[in-house]
Amino acid sequence: MKRRQLLAASVVTALAVALTGCGGSALGSAANRSAAPGAVGGTLTVWLMDDAENNWPDLVQQVNQQFSAEYPNVTLKLSYQTWADKVRNLDAALGQGKAPDVVELGNTETMKYILNGSLAQLDKSDYENSDSWIRGLESTCTYNGRLFCVPYYAGARVGIYNAAMLQQATGSADFPATEDDLRAAMDKLQAAHRDDKSFSALYLPGPYWYAAMSYVAAYGGTIAKFDSAGNWHGTLEDPKAQQGIQHFVDLVKRYNHGDPTVNEQHQSDVLGKQQAGVIYGTAWEATSAATAPGGDPSLAGALKPAAFPGPNNRPLPSFIGGSDLAITAKSQAGEPAKAWVKLFTSAKSEALLAGKNILPNNLTQLDPLKSKPETAAAANSVPDAWFVPLAPGWAQVEKQNVLETMLTSILAGTAVSQATKAADAQINQMINNQG
Repeated sequence: MKRRQLLAASVVTALAVALTGCGGSALGSAANRSAAPGAVGGTLTVWLMDDAENNWPDLVQQVNQQFSAEYPNVTLKLSYQTWADKVRNLDAALGQGKAPDVVELGNTETMKYILNGSLAQLDKSDYENSDSWIRGLESTCTYNGRLFCVPYYAGARVGIYNAAMLQQATGSADFPATEDDLRAAMDKLQAAHRDDKSFSALYLPGPYWYAAMSYVAAYGGTIAKFDSAGNWHGTLEDPKAQQGIQHFVDLVKRYNHGDPTVNEQHQSDVLGKQQAGVIYGTAWEATSAATAPGGDPSLAGALKPAAFPGPNNRPLPSFIGGSDLAITAKSQAGEPAKAWVKLFTSAKSEALLAGKNILPNNLTQLDPLKSKPETAAAANSVPDAWFVPLAPGWAQVEKQNVLETMLTSILAGTAVSQATKAADAQINQMINNQG
C-alpha cells in the first residue's frame, strides 16, 4: 500500500458494490427510543474481550456504574471472550438469534460483519472526539460512507525490553537503534544466560503473524492485493513477502528457545518471569508482564518500550491493531446499547486508557502520548502503520489460522516458497467471500 494507506479509494468503491442493504435500521422499538432512560427496562448483553477484564477492569466498573445510574431498570449482562474463540462464538450466536447487543470486534474482524448485515448503522456525531478518530480504526468501522462500529482503542507493536538485564549483559540500558546492533546485543544477552536453556534473548513466537507480516511490510511486500478485475488475491509468494517471512523465521530460530509452535498470547508472562529479555508487543504488555502470575512486580521500572529496529536501518513497520465496539443489527436494546457504547468510548474513558499506556481512539488524546516515554514509540508509529486487507473474507482467513499454519510449517522444515504458495491458495479460496 502506498505509504501503507489503510483504505484505498478503489477498495471502497469495489466493496460498495458488494454491500446492499446492510444495517441502517433504527435500533430497538419506537417505545424504547422515545422513553426516558429511567423508564426503560429489559436486558443489555455486552461481550468484551478479556483484555478489559485483565488490564482495565476499573474502566469497566466505572462505565457500568454510570450506565446503571442512567438506566436503573436495565439489567446489564457482561461476559468476556477470548480472541481464540470469540469469532466462532459470535458466528454461532448470530446464527441462533442469540447475539449480544454490544460486541467488541478486533479491527481486522469488522468487515465480515458489516458486509453480512450483522451490525447496526450508527451516527458518528453521537460519540465524543469522533472528528479526530484514528484513521486506522475508523476506516474499519466505515463502509460506503456509513458507520457500523465505534473505535475503542488502538494498539501499535513495539519492542518491550528489560533494561536492567540489557545493561548487565551489554553495558548499556539503551535499546539498540539498528537491527545489526540489536542482534549483537541479543547475542550478548543470550550468552549471559547460556546456562538457562529455556531463556530467549528475543522472544518471538513462531506463529506470531502480526510480527511476521511487519517484516513482510518492511521489504515492501503485502499479504494480499486488490486487482483490476475486482478481486483480492494472496501475494505471499511475491519475492518481497518471502524475503520478509524468511527474515522473521531466521530471528525466531536464532533467539526463541521456547516451544516455537506457541503463539504470542502469553508472551508478556515469559518476559515477566524473566525467561526473555525482549518481546515485540503492545506497550501495555510491559505492565502485564510485571503483574502476571509468577511475574516480578519489581520489574515495573525495568521494563521499557522502544521503537523496534527492522531491516535496512529503518524502524520495523507496526501493525495498527485495536478494537471497535459494535451494536448488532437485530438488537432490541436500542438506546441503552448506544448509551453504553457512548460511555465506554467517552473522552473520560479514553483518558483512563491513556493513563494505562493504552493508545486512545482519537488523535486529540493520542498526541500527549507521543512525548511520554512509556508510549512514545507506539504513539509515533501510528501514522506509518500497516493494516490487513480490508477484504470481505479476511475474517475467515484469520479464523482458519492460515498465516499461523504457514509460519509453523516453515519452522517445522517446509520451504518458504512451498508454504507461501499453499497459504496463497488458501487465502484465494476465502478472501473474496463474505461467509
